[in-house]
Amino acid sequence: MGQTETQILCSGLLFDMDGVLLDSTPAVARVWHQWAIEHGFDPEEVVHAAHGRPSLTTIREYLPGSDYEAENRQVERREIADLDGVAPLPGAAELLQALPPERWAVVTSCTRPLAEVRIRAGGLPRPRFFITSDDVENGKPAPEPYLKAAELLGFAPADCVVIEDAPAGVRSGKAAGCRVIAVCTTMPQAELRSAGADWLADDCSAITLLSGERGEGKLALRVKELATAFK
Repeated sequence: MGQTETQILCSGLLFDMDGVLLDSTPAVARVWHQWAIEHGFDPEEVVHAAHGRPSLTTIREYLPGSDYEAENRQVERREIADLDGVAPLPGAAELLQALPPERWAVVTSCTRPLAEVRIRAGGLPRPRFFITSDDVENGKPAPEPYLKAAELLGFAPADCVVIEDAPAGVRSGKAAGCRVIAVCTTMPQAELRSAGADWLADDCSAITLLSGERGEGKLALRVKELATAFK
């Protein structure tokens, strides 16, 4: 796949967690696969639908009229217990360590307890700014998670760059008014392009902070962009 280098100026970076910073896909798939079987749904369809969205959203969609909160607690317990294989994705730890801590946030559809457990399991630095599903009324693909994260950092959404791996997250970032880098770690390029990603990259190893190249308080990033990404 051909690549080109792009330089991006921004004030802050807003990271999705699963599929961007951490490889938790096998654990997530195991939990939702089992849940789907227990409730008589197609496991492959449910796993795909669950990715990048709050678990409560998926449960409401598939089990209308159920005790959503009880089901959600059960799914959360299973996800907290299943940390097998959870590890940092390429370039994630290096990028986080290079960034000033006040310039980045993690914005995840996980609950706070699950997010904390996975960050620790992956050995990543705990973010100073953290938005989870417990902090919002309307999760991804609604804009609220990324709007709140930009507000926490103290920057306008237009001055923030979102890094996502799922269409729901890309749509959330774009709806908030942010620019979005989509990493092709879990979803097909076509789905990420269709969701509105501004740039496509392989993973966080394609994103480098250019030290000493900051203007007007901006962070300068170099992105090895997949040549098929659209503008």
